[in-house]
Amino acid sequence: MAGGLRSGHAGANSGSKELHSVMSVGAKSVSAAFFNLPNQLTVSRLILSLVLFAFVGLKWYLTSLVLFIIAASTDWLDGYLARKYGQVTQLGRILDPFVDKVIVCGTFIFLVGIEGSGVHAWVAVIIVGRELLVTALRSFLEQQGADFSATMSGKLKMVFQCIAAGLSLFYLYLNASGSAPDWLYGGVVAAVSLAVLLTITSGIAYVRAAIRLFTA
Repeated sequence: MAGGLRSGHAGANSGSKELHSVMSVGAKSVSAAFFNLPNQLTVSRLILSLVLFAFVGLKWYLTSLVLFIIAASTDWLDGYLARKYGQVTQLGRILDPFVDKVIVCGTFIFLVGIEGSGVHAWVAVIIVGRELLVTALRSFLEQQGADFSATMSGKLKMVFQCIAAGLSLFYLYLNASGSAPDWLYGGVVAAVSLAVLLTITSGIAYVRAAIRLFTA
């Protein structure tokens, strides 16, 4: 009787250990899948954007420009690595565009508060508003199983937004040292205007695509 109890108790302990081992391995595999190299790079870009905003606030424009170039130009790297090594995750699909929007929208918002940046409040409102609208549409439609991938106009919009923000930081750096040529500010205004135009047109393209999917 006692031997049977001990045997049953040992069997229960063995089963419990096996279950704990399976759960531990599963948790580790899930953690490894989510926090792989591409996702670590994405998180690093998010942290870098916070450092960038701090330097913009301190008016260290050259340092801010260098950080912005690094953060914006490495946008493709995490996605490239995820596709090449088969490490695409749901977390990465959500986090990567979110970080892109934080970098670009945050930089424009900070530039609004700096006199002579060439970026006005209405510019930031259009850029942020467009991103919120497209994100909401994409989230809803992809939940319904529709494909709402980025379009070429959306990618061009991102490129010219980065050019406008980078050019504004460069102008602020030269202007602070008194060596900014007069024509450069006109270039900033032109770049910002083009970025706004592409932001609006790409937003309209997404809305039209969403309407077609709704009516299908």
